[in-house]
Amino acid sequence: MCAVDTTAAADWRALGCAVRLVVTDPRRLDRCRVQLEQLLEAVDAACSRFRPDSELVGLDQAEGRPVPVSPLLAGALAAALRAAELTGGDVDPTVGTAMEALGYDRDFELVERQGRPALLLVRPVPGWRQVRLDRSAGTVAVPPGVRLDLGATAKAWAADRAATALAAEAGCGVLVSLGGDTAVAGPAPEGGWRIRVQDATGDVAASAAGPHALIAVRDGGLATSGTSARRWRRGGRQLHHLLDPRTGLPAESPWRTVSVAAASCLDANTASTAAVVRGAAAPAWLSALGLPSRLVSTGGAVRSVAGWPAEAEAAA
Repeated sequence: MCAVDTTAAADWRALGCAVRLVVTDPRRLDRCRVQLEQLLEAVDAACSRFRPDSELVGLDQAEGRPVPVSPLLAGALAAALRAAELTGGDVDPTVGTAMEALGYDRDFELVERQGRPALLLVRPVPGWRQVRLDRSAGTVAVPPGVRLDLGATAKAWAADRAATALAAEAGCGVLVSLGGDTAVAGPAPEGGWRIRVQDATGDVAASAAGPHALIAVRDGGLATSGTSARRWRRGGRQLHHLLDPRTGLPAESPWRTVSVAAASCLDANTASTAAVVRGAAAPAWLSALGLPSRLVSTGGAVRSVAGWPAEAEAAA
């Protein structure tokens, strides 16, 4: 997803994904960019499972003991555990070991796209209830052998946090998109934030490939989860990064992407990720929650539910 026709914008890469910052007051862009870069570096240092010096990786050596964590990591963990609870475990942060077994054990840009065959075992992940986070004490305990992966929620949580903080300090409207997880705060531009929704985050100036929609957002967040962008092979099997916690393997879903609008980017991302995992049951679930959603089947058919503007759909 990418915002279009905005007042002032900057694009770069961080957290292994495309970053887009847009502000309604061009004079605030440079300062907001510096602050966002600092926040994303702090999030990476706390939450990355690919940095040997990150706080998250440091939990592997704790051997189940409660250890102090920074407020930043505690907040990210709380967001991940909340997502797990709200989705009945469909979005579970204890998928780290399973993800590594599939070959996703480094920044995705470095993952071997055509690797040797891997032994793919059906094995449920340990489960989010085994993670003990004590926010009042500032500690977390993770059982030995359980590795966490906050990739399903951390970027959306960071986007919400950044947009809110930057809008408050800059006194203008702010859009923050991290790999397509988009949060907005402050006064929106006239007509709202215009956003193109598509299968994969792309260059705002480039023509969209495949089905896409152009919508306007005034507040909250928007997120797209899918199996199209982060794919690789092990032997002859195509793999992707959205795992079904019940099997520890890539979810077998009829949807290649699901986009959701919600009161926050974190809620939107939680729902879109869970929808891919839930498969055929997703449209009814999203409708019951009242979350405007756009689901694209593996064959390219588009389905809109819960008030998503079907008229926003554009031709390929």
